[in-house]
Amino acid sequence: MDASAPSCIASGLSRSRATADSYGRRLGGDARDATDSRSHFRPPLWHDGTERPIQRPKDPEAQQEYDRGKKTGHTLKHRIVIHEMCDLWFLSHTYEGKASETSLAELSGSTLPPGSYLYQEKGFQGFCLHGITIVQPKRKPPGAELTPPEKATNRRIASIRIRIEQAIGGVKRYRIVKDKIRLLKDGIRDTVMETCGGLHNFRLQYRPWHYAS
Repeated sequence: MDASAPSCIASGLSRSRATADSYGRRLGGDARDATDSRSHFRPPLWHDGTERPIQRPKDPEAQQEYDRGKKTGHTLKHRIVIHEMCDLWFLSHTYEGKASETSLAELSGSTLPPGSYLYQEKGFQGFCLHGITIVQPKRKPPGAELTPPEKATNRRIASIRIRIEQAIGGVKRYRIVKDKIRLLKDGIRDTVMETCGGLHNFRLQYRPWHYAS
């Protein structure tokens, strides 16, 4: 993880500025602002990890830390949380490529509004938050098969969870986070990802259509 915290920049949403915590940065409006006080409706949230390729570190210990372990080179990892409109709400700091999805979520430590629904993939197996309803596909039991209703439920969850992949794709349209990053200054890797996340949120404000809720 980079030693210094990212600089504070606007998220692309004029109605609020990014607010920092110890483990990452919130982009866009607070999820609590979207709560209807009359119906106590909590909009769903999605989270996932995303990777960025880097040059192979010269230090042998750093090579092991950033090695993704899948013969695809060395990477950085972030955890992203999005709203139902596909805008980024939370972006964690930069972590080493070998970090698992579950450890990434535990380390980033974002606080979600109580009563929220959080969609996640199977890679977050075992991750849970107090007061948050986790929606996750069911794993196939060892030596057994899922029932047809369970398979149908998994397909339904996958069709909803795809929204986080679309948001990550929107951020990675910028080549500086898609291609290998060669910037080594402390904190710059966090700042680059945060800036592209803010540009993604800014772009969504001026689309001629809106994502269906």
